[in-house]
Amino acid sequence: MLLCATLVLPLCLTAAAVDTVANGASLDHGFSLLYNLDFARAHQVFLSFQKEHPDNPMGAVCDAAGFLFSEFNRLGVLEAQFYADDQSFAARKRLTPDATIRDRFYAALNEADSRAHSRLTKNPKDRDALLALTMSSGLKADYAGLIEKRNVASLHYTKEATAWANQLLSVDRECYDAHLATGVSQYIIGSMAAPIRWLVRLGGISADKQKGIAELQLTAERGHYLAPFARILLAIAYVREKDKPRARALLISLRDEFPQNPLFTQEIAHLDTQPLSGNRP
Repeated sequence: MLLCATLVLPLCLTAAAVDTVANGASLDHGFSLLYNLDFARAHQVFLSFQKEHPDNPMGAVCDAAGFLFSEFNRLGVLEAQFYADDQSFAARKRLTPDATIRDRFYAALNEADSRAHSRLTKNPKDRDALLALTMSSGLKADYAGLIEKRNVASLHYTKEATAWANQLLSVDRECYDAHLATGVSQYIIGSMAAPIRWLVRLGGISADKQKGIAELQLTAERGHYLAPFARILLAIAYVREKDKPRARALLISLRDEFPQNPLFTQEIAHLDTQPLSGNRP
């Protein structure tokens, strides 16, 4: 998956394509286990990937994603966010993370960051390295904002993730997972009050709620590892936008794809009791 800027580029890209299939199978399986809430087996898959590819940062960053998803599940983060409006989100409490999981989460991210930067010194267009750094910053933003309620830190990591995502997309325009980072940034900041949006724009972060939804849709429809997570975030966005039909359709698709995860069935039932109406375009 290396994008080599040399005269042997075609040969390198052919070898990279073959390597992508072999590598992606393990990571695909790991993410499938994550979305089915089988965190222990997913961890083993990601560890195996790291042993087979010790210089590739993707194994470590995917393992970090597993630790974050396990904390989301334990703390009920996604359940709470499905029906959060701006006031309830602002009033959310700082959650109490598992200290051991937190340490393992950041250790995996530090390992991923170190491997990614090492590869970028050799090849600034290394796709896996850029994707790993995009995911790493996004995971840090999620942990800081949704678990620790460190909003300023979360915005910092969101800006960082967006910068890495844009760099990644300049290398590979078809890496649709990268649009998750930029989409989340656009939607969250675009949902803020006008004075806050203005201040955030001064910090170099753009804000357009509808553009954010469009980018999340792109990842949901054409992404790879993060497509299901984009669909979860879209369901949350549609609930907030009072678009019950679209939210319900996404939850049904997630329930059907990941039958071992009871969250989606529960949230469909909850959604059906909510006094939401309308179908915004």
